[in-house]
Amino acid sequence: MNILVTGGAGFIGCNIVKRHLEKKDKVVVLDNLSRIGTEKNLYWLKDIGKFSFIKGDIRNKELIEKIFRNNCFDLVYHMAAQVAVTTSVINPREDFEINALGSLNLLESIRKTQSKSVLIFASTNKVYGALEDVKLKELDTRYEFKSGVKSIAENTTLDFHSPYGCSKGASDQYIRDYSRIYGLKTIVFRQSCIYGKRQFGVEDQGWVAYFIIRSIFDKPITIYGTGKQVRDVLYTDDLLDAYELAYKRIERTSGQIYNIGGGEKNAISLLELIKLLEKKLDKKIRYKFDSWRPGDQKIFISNNTKLKRDLGWSPRIGISEGIDLLIDWVKSNKRLFRIT
Repeated sequence: MNILVTGGAGFIGCNIVKRHLEKKDKVVVLDNLSRIGTEKNLYWLKDIGKFSFIKGDIRNKELIEKIFRNNCFDLVYHMAAQVAVTTSVINPREDFEINALGSLNLLESIRKTQSKSVLIFASTNKVYGALEDVKLKELDTRYEFKSGVKSIAENTTLDFHSPYGCSKGASDQYIRDYSRIYGLKTIVFRQSCIYGKRQFGVEDQGWVAYFIIRSIFDKPITIYGTGKQVRDVLYTDDLLDAYELAYKRIERTSGQIYNIGGGEKNAISLLELIKLLEKKLDKKIRYKFDSWRPGDQKIFISNNTKLKRDLGWSPRIGISEGIDLLIDWVKSNKRLFRIT
């Protein structure tokens, strides 16, 4: 297979590349190496197998068109993105250009070159906004749904809260519509919190990894809001399994949108994660509170019913096992981190 991974040196992207290199597929990685850890991930990949690397930006329309004129891809993973809500609030134009315009550049290149590529896109649960119309109850360590709601399905009303939500939501809808209007084979995954090895979590993105890294290095953590916010976390390998199944069943999945996360069994609040880490690391973790950040959902739990129906997929790696895997990776790779 011939594979293109935009953002292929990022957290999810490099894990995708690794999987395909181990299958002896031909892989092209496109990345501008702007994110923390991307150069280290790229160096790591070179020990796994041979691939082509293009240092470039998804905003460069001419570059993207050239890549598709010169290559015939079976599968394109679109992982390149501006990934933080806080950054989008500070610089909404750049956020739009990377996420919305960058995705349009990719779609147009596929369309104009009449590429038969399958396109898998990493969207986000942020397209549902703050879910302000969903009734909640506040418990000691977490928020919970009221009125019989247990999780969020794909038919939930979209509400693009924050510039990041708007730019990713625009990409999400463009990618879906290019399947309807132009016949492109596209699949959108609205992802909850993904975590795993090679994730260099920072304060405004990748909170599970960020909490683990700070805890291992005995650094304090800032919690924005009450800390009772709940997310269903999903280990990277489970996400990539879903990607693989979606490609194999493209006649069913083409043009579809799927919510994907750890589901109800893998839902955890920020405060609960800290308590879990204290137990696993056998230490007290220092943390403080600060104001809520824009567009932060008090709770998001993905309803994976559609994925299970179409692909037979469900998460295999539970929270405790996944956290152990990430803790072990961070401890074994302390040299990769510069913590202040």
